[in-house]
Amino acid sequence: MPVKNRFAELLPEISGWRRNFHRYPELMYDLPRTSARVAALLHEFGVDEVVQGVGRSGVVGVIRGRKNGSGRVIGLRADMDALPIQEVTGAEYASEVPGKMHACGHDGHTSMLLGAAKYLAETRNFDGTAIVIFQPAEEGGAGGKAMLDDGLVTRWGIQEFYGLHNMPGIEVGQFAIRKGPVMAAADQFEIVLTGKGGHAAAPHTTVDTALVAAQVVVALQSIAARNVDPLKSGVVSVCVIATDSQAYNVLPEKVVLRGTARSLENDVRDLLEERITQVAINVAAAFGARAEVDYQRGYPVTVNHAEATDHAADVARAVAGGVEMNMTPIMAGEDFSYMLNERPGAYIFLGNGDSAALHHPAYDFNDEAIPAGSSWLAGMAEARMPMA
Repeated sequence: MPVKNRFAELLPEISGWRRNFHRYPELMYDLPRTSARVAALLHEFGVDEVVQGVGRSGVVGVIRGRKNGSGRVIGLRADMDALPIQEVTGAEYASEVPGKMHACGHDGHTSMLLGAAKYLAETRNFDGTAIVIFQPAEEGGAGGKAMLDDGLVTRWGIQEFYGLHNMPGIEVGQFAIRKGPVMAAADQFEIVLTGKGGHAAAPHTTVDTALVAAQVVVALQSIAARNVDPLKSGVVSVCVIATDSQAYNVLPEKVVLRGTARSLENDVRDLLEERITQVAINVAAAFGARAEVDYQRGYPVTVNHAEATDHAADVARAVAGGVEMNMTPIMAGEDFSYMLNERPGAYIFLGNGDSAALHHPAYDFNDEAIPAGSSWLAGMAEARMPMA
């Protein structure tokens, strides 16, 4: 099962879809053009069933194999949404929508799955049903959960989920994966510090929340350094510091801190939530201020199931000649985690070569990765639902 010749033939067409998606990026659940284009192409391919509006703006395609005696149903997922970033690639197909771009390669993911869908609808060389899933709002909107809440598993009887993500720094067309936690839980917090504002020339008459905020930010860094087991992973990052005054000579009454906490294990996640709250409240109190903490849990840890990881790696090995089986986990979050909490499956990474980093305004998906990615997606359906 090397790279399928059909995808080498289809590369100009799939690349054309990708570049069109790239030119007209859409955000979160607001994907009228993207989802309509995906649905139209699935209809054009002769997919047996196309359903729009799953999880608000997701698209689901059903492709039945030449045989269906096994009763197997495999879900293949791609994400469709872009990011609120101004593109600086200078590509001839660069985003035409100010302040929006495909800076994470979801245009490539969508196009590779469309290519796999076209091939599977042409060949139907499997015993079972392939469900192709085009998901909205991966970038912070939990579109995967929205599709599950809308009956993704129960409506189509999906038994396993597989998905992929491109990765800069890995050779184009090569794969990397690991069993167990592969991407982090992604939580967020807001800390509102309240003191007593006043004139900057008379700090002794105030409770200086700017100073309190600085102490809280520093103290929060002790959590990963001194509370998390050194053999485990945890990240606490304060990303926003906002005061209620912009004047150079006014000490603010309130300061708001916003940030993210990342973890690969649930016990660490619990610890981060507990300690962020304790540290903020107690440090603020030590300086005479008050802290209110709002901690919100986001995407769960993305955990690859052991047996499914072996299946995914076998197909990747056949496509690329090899696969890195012990990649280092990534502390970014991914809402494919919700699907892997519902059914067995695995998430694999596909090399994008020496490109700009994900979420960077100069990033661009490498079209040369398309044949390997589409081959892996189609190969997963064929491998998990083989013809007798």
